[in-house]
Amino acid sequence: MTTTTQTQTQSQTITLSPAGKRALRSVQPATPDELHGYCRLVLGFNMPRTPMELGMSSPFDYLCHSFFEDRHGSDTRPRDSIVWANRGGGKTQLGAVATLLDAIFKPGIQIRILGGSLEQSSKMHNYLRELLERDELADLIDGRITERRIPFANGSAVEILAQSEQSVRGHRVQKLRCDEVELFTPEVWQAAQYVTQSKWCGNTYVHGCIEALSTMHRPFGLMHQLITEVEEARHTPDATPRRHIFRWCVLDVLEHCAERDPHTGTPRPCAGCTIEPDCKGRARHRAGGFFRVEDAIQQCMRSSPPAWEAEMLCRKPSRSDCVFPEFDHDVHIVPFASVNHTHTSSTVTWVGGMDFGYRSPTVFLWACVRPDGMLHIVDEHCAREMTIHDHINHINRSHWPTCDWIGIDPAGYQRHEHLGTSTAALLKKAGFTLRARRLDLRAGIEAVQSRLRTADGSIRLAIDPRCKTLIESLCTYHYKPDDPDSDTPVKDGADHACDALRYLIINLDRTETRIQYGRYL
Repeated sequence: MTTTTQTQTQSQTITLSPAGKRALRSVQPATPDELHGYCRLVLGFNMPRTPMELGMSSPFDYLCHSFFEDRHGSDTRPRDSIVWANRGGGKTQLGAVATLLDAIFKPGIQIRILGGSLEQSSKMHNYLRELLERDELADLIDGRITERRIPFANGSAVEILAQSEQSVRGHRVQKLRCDEVELFTPEVWQAAQYVTQSKWCGNTYVHGCIEALSTMHRPFGLMHQLITEVEEARHTPDATPRRHIFRWCVLDVLEHCAERDPHTGTPRPCAGCTIEPDCKGRARHRAGGFFRVEDAIQQCMRSSPPAWEAEMLCRKPSRSDCVFPEFDHDVHIVPFASVNHTHTSSTVTWVGGMDFGYRSPTVFLWACVRPDGMLHIVDEHCAREMTIHDHINHINRSHWPTCDWIGIDPAGYQRHEHLGTSTAALLKKAGFTLRARRLDLRAGIEAVQSRLRTADGSIRLAIDPRCKTLIESLCTYHYKPDDPDSDTPVKDGADHACDALRYLIINLDRTETRIQYGRYL
């Protein structure tokens, strides 16, 4: 039996027998070109090396980062990595290839595979198992492969873990590959941070590291949190990202698009093609990947634009479960200084919004209402485990003008059993004017939504970039993804800043509505 493999940049084919592959399998690649050749000739994987989209990575970039271990000391990128790729983009299969290369050329390495579920962990395990069942690789195994463990004759071992803290804790391994991180619970992810250990494996010093592979389709998921942390560190002076992101989309792994379908002979003109607005004909002029053009076209036709952008183009997550899908960074994030030359102008009204907490954060928002009715949130204060007196002192020390009034939760008028008074009473004693309109949650959310975008498309809310907590909260405040009938947002931290904004807006936009009752026969 022979395998025929086509090179990425040429039309020539190279054929190797199992004996030829067996002879090459122990030759350790020393350069990226040698690694690409090894994967192509020995393992049968011809993966893309050049991304189509500007700013993206290729699957091979990730494989090089994982395999070479910075053996020359020239790679300053963090060893922990995030692979953000499209559905069907080869993440799991590529993880299996990376695992096999580690196990072969880094004797004694311990690798664990942790999926978003045991079933997901098994997928990478099954890919690895299929590779090792080939004649030219089968004798690398010591004993037998089980459903959970793959032992190698050189002392390396690969095991899969269940999605639980108990399964994760207690391990000391060199590499932890986390597949579909988007499905992880925060508790399991936190437990996983302490299982890696650097070690010499043969002649290679292996850095203990965690690799997170996933599609990002939720703006409130773990994957979004990890990517946001990296992006913020990149734009913060003197901050160093803790992880490196490798991102590719369906365009970066798309096969070469011939003028005729190679399977049916049907012409494939660019004009009128479903994916042409994204591809722009580039697949016609580049070496191919592994994602079939016809599959990309069919999936695009089945998808909504937000789902296609999230799942396949890896541009931004879908906001279908978000409480405020109307919120748009490009529209609503406006620096206060760009539209106001003074903080003390008599033409604006200063107001505030406040949500109370102790272990959970207390959030205070400063805002001004311009003559045209635009509400501009200019600053925020967000802190945990501070008394109301501490918050009052912080507000009073602020350089912003005194608020005409502060919108608060009506529950703030409840007397505290230990203090013998209420939070609202303490604020009033400090000289603040309060408004506490009683309005059900659904109506309050709609009031915020109407500020974000009215039915005629008008925008009546702007937020200064310094309000990072509020901005993040508006992006991540969400309903239960697995309960489409629920209209109650999840209280997982994003609710506090959103509540402060809601209290501000419902007290600002107070309208008297007369309800008429009648009988219809």
